[in-house]
Amino acid sequence: MKSKKSIFSRFYVLLCLAFFYLPILVTMIFSFNSSKSLTRFTGFSLRWYGELLKNVEVSKAVYVSVTVAILATVISTVLGTITAIGLSKSKKVVKELLLNINNIPILNPEIVTAIGLMLLFSSLGFRKGYMTMLLAHIAFCTPYVITSVYPKVRGLDPNMANAAMDLGATPYQALTKVIVPMIKEGIFAGALLAFTMSFDDFVISYFVSGNGVKNISIVVYNMTKRINPTINALSTIVIVVIILVLALSNLMPVFKKFTTGRINRKTRKILSLVLVAAVAVGLVKWGYVAQGKHMLKVYNAGEYIDADLLEEFEKEYDCTVVYETFESNEMMYTKLSSGETYDVLVPSDYMIERLIKEEYLQHLDWDLIPNKKNLKDEVVNRSYDPGNRYSCPYFYGTVGILYDTTVVDEADLKDGWNLLANPKYKGNLYMYDSERDSFMIALKALGYSMNTTSEKEIEEAYQWLIHQRDSMEPIYAGDDVIDNMISGNKALAVVYSGDASYIISENPNLAYYTPEEGTNLWYDAMVITKDCSETELAHEFINFMISEKSALSNTEEVGYTSTVKSAFETMRDGEYAGVGSYIPETDNPNSEIFAYQKPQIKQLFAELWTKVKAK
Repeated sequence: MKSKKSIFSRFYVLLCLAFFYLPILVTMIFSFNSSKSLTRFTGFSLRWYGELLKNVEVSKAVYVSVTVAILATVISTVLGTITAIGLSKSKKVVKELLLNINNIPILNPEIVTAIGLMLLFSSLGFRKGYMTMLLAHIAFCTPYVITSVYPKVRGLDPNMANAAMDLGATPYQALTKVIVPMIKEGIFAGALLAFTMSFDDFVISYFVSGNGVKNISIVVYNMTKRINPTINALSTIVIVVIILVLALSNLMPVFKKFTTGRINRKTRKILSLVLVAAVAVGLVKWGYVAQGKHMLKVYNAGEYIDADLLEEFEKEYDCTVVYETFESNEMMYTKLSSGETYDVLVPSDYMIERLIKEEYLQHLDWDLIPNKKNLKDEVVNRSYDPGNRYSCPYFYGTVGILYDTTVVDEADLKDGWNLLANPKYKGNLYMYDSERDSFMIALKALGYSMNTTSEKEIEEAYQWLIHQRDSMEPIYAGDDVIDNMISGNKALAVVYSGDASYIISENPNLAYYTPEEGTNLWYDAMVITKDCSETELAHEFINFMISEKSALSNTEEVGYTSTVKSAFETMRDGEYAGVGSYIPETDNPNSEIFAYQKPQIKQLFAELWTKVKAK
């Protein structure tokens, strides 16, 4: 019986280890994949490691992550240790009060801490960048150090320091020679926790960083917006470094026997010099703007530009472009409304309408944008900005249905959006995880406007989505639908036309169509903020991006439909020849552009969408 229990416990341990480490192993294997696919291994290649080494943005992010983590760890460990020792000498009431206050940042959701710190820095007039990220990391790491060190301090004899001073030690010597050595395990544990928390942090870093400063978490998050296998290569390198650090830490006791008293002092000096150098370089590189150069702050969606164009623009106009990315239009609006300043934004149609209404934007001077002649006629003078007084079109497209021609019956396409509720394809569907687009589908399927404000029609659309959810068992997916559809995991998916073009180019068994009931005809455009400090340079940037050369390079890199006529025609007749999704249908009278939603309507949609996703 004992033998069976032993076998079962070993099997359970192996199962747990497999659950924890199999995803890491898969990531490492796919870092050597020759293709872009994240699910199909097509052959061994070091291609993505080469791409990673050439990626300047990643190398900068690694530098920021490592230096911020080291500095935050050292400073928070010192602060946390001193505080823990001080608490042990405090009165009981003060001690309990401060310990409870210390627990608030630990228990507080990260998003609340992030927004709080963002508002604090904005209200104090701090310029967001390296220093604000460092201060934020120190702030949220210190409570963890206190929590790790305080139990060790509490376990000490309270008279130990007094005894040391009675024997001739100074208070400083009593602290460093007696107290600290006795609690070094707690200090070391707190330092490791602080380093891990800092190096891994995304949410807080995302809200408090700015001026082009990004850590690894932010860069990786932006990479996930499109298929980018360099993520696997970067993750593999991080994993290998962690393994090496663990190996060295286990070998250190053996190594220490041979080096005790020989290089410890020299090592401490070297580490101190490295730390000072990291502070100096960080402040110089990220805390200040290069003298004598104009700086343009651009805020765009992640993975939505050819990065080489930014370097070309900097060289041509002898300026610095601080390029930041956002997850969604709402995230962009949150940062903007909190006091963050940018020069050029690239929001979507409905958000442009909102920014115009709330007077965040300034009029464009089209005399400074001579490349306006390159724009297609059908992308200008749209409802969100009549006359294009505030915006210059960037990319455009539609939302439609991507389907597998070998699985989906062509005759079923006549059902339009109701195809997505056809029980024949139960469990074979990806719905786009988007509140507005999902309700657009339901409203169009019912014959209503996607911009309706009728609560009765919205309720009907909600019931349509509930019925679809229960009868079709769809998977609500984001950008991961791209790789899944390339791999043929489902027969149907709701996607943006630009993504459809890329997916079809990788999997010719797929096709794309927009139902006759109409769809979301979307536009993303470049705008200049009212607080822009480099108005002329901002106009130069917009003009540069819609030049024929830049537009072609941009659409080749991103894959979305260009608003510049020559770039559009080159891609239509070349790389995406025969791919219908690359030519968005703009002449369907039933298609609409999303309009600005009043707060009460937006709240209603949000509440109903939460219920749809609640199952």
